[in-house]
Amino acid sequence: MDANLSRSRLVKLIEQGAVSLDGMPVSEVKTKAQPGQVWEIRVPEAVDLETVAEDIALDVVYEDAALIVVNKPAGMVVHPAPGSPSGTLVNALLHHCADSLSGIGGAKRPGIVHRIDKETSGLLVVAKTDEAHHGLAAQFEKHTVERHYHAVCYGTPDAADPRLGGLAGVGFEPGNILRVTANLTRHKTDRQRQAVVKNAGRHAVTRARRLETFGTPPTISLLECWLETGRTHQIRVHMAYAGHSLVGDPVYGGKRKLAKTSLSEAAQDAILSFPRQALHAASLGFLHPVSGEMHRFEAPLPQDMADLLEILRC
Repeated sequence: MDANLSRSRLVKLIEQGAVSLDGMPVSEVKTKAQPGQVWEIRVPEAVDLETVAEDIALDVVYEDAALIVVNKPAGMVVHPAPGSPSGTLVNALLHHCADSLSGIGGAKRPGIVHRIDKETSGLLVVAKTDEAHHGLAAQFEKHTVERHYHAVCYGTPDAADPRLGGLAGVGFEPGNILRVTANLTRHKTDRQRQAVVKNAGRHAVTRARRLETFGTPPTISLLECWLETGRTHQIRVHMAYAGHSLVGDPVYGGKRKLAKTSLSEAAQDAILSFPRQALHAASLGFLHPVSGEMHRFEAPLPQDMADLLEILRC
């Protein structure tokens, strides 16, 4: 039996009559395999998806026969969905990888094991084979993948802030590292949003530390954030919950009124006009699912965030 076939994939193969035991077709598996038995699994050729391959330029950071790491630009959706049937990362990967996709779950498709929001830029690893897909998915499920982000937020998280000291689920670790432990679930009235809840939802932990502050007194901060878990919109929701929403975030942040004396007029204009959440998946580390070697990748800040920081530093 191929250990690289998922349980759901094996069930489908059984339903399709592609599995036999000692030469007889198997309709369902009721017992464990026994010594001396001969099981045969006939895996059909991977079929093409209806999703159209599109010749879209990709910033490929690393690629081998098993996987590909790309630096996704802001504005690109990861997977086709209603409202975004084309122009996605999957459309681009189908063209770029072409015949190097060996088939995942019976289809010639890239194996998406994690996602970042449309308007978030940065690193993503995508599987090209079933073996790589299962290996990477297991690491994400166990939360052993290293994912660090750079974010620009309002205010400056500090252990000396009494407001944060009294906020449930918020604390600080040595080195003035902010730790937010707050469950997340879908918002009650807006299904496109996530919300912090108690005694429900999914466990979520985010850490953040300041890399740089801007303004007098500090009004804006550049953060390094990293995930213990990986929930939808996690950094954006947790930072907003802590009172330090991301600059440009139209869903969880909004535009804040800044003191005229805290930053230059140019800096304030740049903040208020920033067109997306200022969030970038800057580094990614994982064990290669085939070789077992540790791989770490970094992606520099995209031009829009780099320009914003340059203005803030003036």
